[in-house]
Amino acid sequence: MMKMTQLAFCLLCLIPNLTATAQEKPYDDLLVLYVDENYEKCVNKAQRYVDRDATHRDALPYLYASMCFFEMSKIPKYQEMDEYDHAGRDALKWAAKYRRKDKNLAYFRNYEDYWSELNTVAQEVGLNYLDQQEYSKAKSQFQRMTRYNPENPGAWQMLALAQSRMNAKRDAAESLMEFRKALDAVPDVAHLPKDQRILLREGLIRNANHLEAKGRLDSARTTIGLGKDYFMENPEFKALYEELEASVSK
Repeated sequence: MMKMTQLAFCLLCLIPNLTATAQEKPYDDLLVLYVDENYEKCVNKAQRYVDRDATHRDALPYLYASMCFFEMSKIPKYQEMDEYDHAGRDALKWAAKYRRKDKNLAYFRNYEDYWSELNTVAQEVGLNYLDQQEYSKAKSQFQRMTRYNPENPGAWQMLALAQSRMNAKRDAAESLMEFRKALDAVPDVAHLPKDQRILLREGLIRNANHLEAKGRLDSARTTIGLGKDYFMENPEFKALYEELEASVSK
C-alpha cells in the first residue's frame, strides 16, 4: 500500500496552481524517485538542485532530501553504510533547511503525515538521550525539532529542560519564553497533532518533576497546571498534578 506521505505527494501533483504560486519547478523527477523508493538517487539529485544558483532557493529539494534521509534511516542497508549512518539526524537538518526556504509555509501543511512521523521518531530519540543523561545530545535533538517546526510547544519545553540540566540557565530561560509563545499561539491544545500533544504532556510532567526536585514547588504547580484541562485522563499526569496540589496544604 502506498505510504501516506507518498499519497500526499501524488495529490500535490493534482494541484498545479499551488505549486505554480510558490515556485516554477514542480520537481516531478524527485517525486518519481521518492515514490519508487530510490532514495539515494533522489537525495543526490535534490542536492544538485540545491547547489545550482537557479534552484537553491526553492524549498522542495530540501524537503525531498529530508524525507529520503528519514526513510533511509529505517533501512538496514543504509544503516550499515558510513555515509548514511546519521540519516535520521540528516533528515532533521534538511527539514530545518527546508523550513528556512519555505518562509510562507506554501508546502508545510501539505505534509502533515510526514511531520507527525518525523516528530514521533525525533522526540523518542531526544527523550532517550534525556533518560540516559546525555543532555548535550538531547539539547541538539530538540533544537533541531524547533528549527523545522518552531510552532511545536513541546519541543521548546524539552529543549529548555535539556539546557537546564546542562546548567545553561540563560538558554533555558529563552527556550521557555519560546515555549510559552508557541503554546499561547495554539487556539486549542486538544486540536494539536497527536505527536505534539504527547510531547507537550511529557514535557509538562518532566519539567514539573525537575522543578519539584529543586524545591520550586510553586513553579512546578504552575507548570503542571498548564495541562490540567487536557491531560487529566493520563494517570501519570493526574498523579503528579494531585501530588503537587496537595503539597499546598502541607
